[in-house]
Amino acid sequence: MAEKSKSALRETIEAIVIALVLALFIRTFIVQAFKIPSGSMIPTLLIGDHLLVNKFLYGVRNPLNGQVWIPLAKPRQGDIIVFKYPRDPSQDFIKRVVGVAGDKVEVKNKELFVNDAPYVVKGPIHSDPQIRPGLRDNFGPVIVPEHAVFVMGDNRDNSHDSRFWGFVDLTAIKGKAMILYWSWDSDASLAQSVRWNRIGDLIH
Repeated sequence: MAEKSKSALRETIEAIVIALVLALFIRTFIVQAFKIPSGSMIPTLLIGDHLLVNKFLYGVRNPLNGQVWIPLAKPRQGDIIVFKYPRDPSQDFIKRVVGVAGDKVEVKNKELFVNDAPYVVKGPIHSDPQIRPGLRDNFGPVIVPEHAVFVMGDNRDNSHDSRFWGFVDLTAIKGKAMILYWSWDSDASLAQSVRWNRIGDLIH
């Protein structure tokens, strides 16, 4: 009887250990949950959105330094990515890729140009009609270097992005935003706080 109890306890411990290892593997290499803390990606992503990030899409990476072990796809224009903030790698940021290696990026009176052509994509907005001095409304031109991307928030007038702190190195990229699995509006009443219509939406 004692041997059976020990065997059952051992099986339970082994199952827990295996589950933890699998969970850690999945979080490190496959998919990770992320919560939107700010309004820099409005209207595409809202404060309180919870999403899953595909970490496998851009290749299998060394979790310590971000170097790619097994290369797969590379970030493309229009991808919404989660990455380590260049000025503080302990923070995760989420923005849209607007320029990849070799692209020429420029902002003229709020309008974004990539390779001298207007960059048109569904989502980005301007909440401030005024043209203000500084990098927000007039920037560049710059050429995106190898092994880097240029990113901007969809809330173009209220986004702290590559216009202000530069490029994102490919090793800092954690993955591509994939799907919304939960959305919570903390400012709404309890009955209306869950944004049911957003749950399950693909992110693009």
